This record gives sequence, C-alpha cells and structure tokens, in this order.
Amino acid sequence: MRDLLYMAEAKDRIEFKMLEHESVGDDTVSFKLEDGTIVKVKVSLERVGIATNYRNPDGTPHYAVNSAVKVYIIPADKRFTMPKNQVSGAAAPQERPSPSHIT
Repeated sequence: MRDLLYMAEAKDRIEFKMLEHESVGDDTVSFKLEDGTIVKVKVSLERVGIATNYRNPDGTPHYAVNSAVKVYIIPADKRFTMPKNQVSGAAAPQERPSPSHIT
C-alpha cells in the first residue's frame, strides 16, 4: 500500500537533473545616476535544472532556474558608515546590520 502511495505521489512530481553552468560575459550592470551615484546590479544563477519526466506543451524542454539579484549603491562621495561595534576591538557585537551602501 505504501509503495502505491509513493507511486501516485511520484506521478504528480516533475524530476529535474541539475545542470552545471558558467557565466558568459559580465554578470554586473552599472548605472550612473545624475547625482553621481553608481548603482550596480549583479545577477547570478544559484541552481538550474532540466526536467527529466516532463516537457512543455509545445514540446520544448522545461527548465527550473533559481537566480539571485544583488544591488549595490556607491554614493558619489564614496563614503559610508558602519556601527562602531563592527570594528575589531570595540564593544562585543550585537546584531549586525548591513553597511549603509548595500540595499
């Protein structure tokens, strides 16, 4: 009975084979704002897979893609702040917020 339940669940699942990947070209795009601030956007692939037991309705392969987007803000004066407790030798650190130049 347990095997039948597993087989029924398996029919409702799409299986994927993980694919290796490499970056082709730049992974970062930079924009300069009118106030001189630079905005950098970095895109990366975390995991990519191709379905082994399913195809799209038009017959093409079905992919699962997990990606990450990171945005960096670089002020025109290139200054930023951070709490003193993040400096070595300062008081014991508590919760560490991100530096002010990363959103």
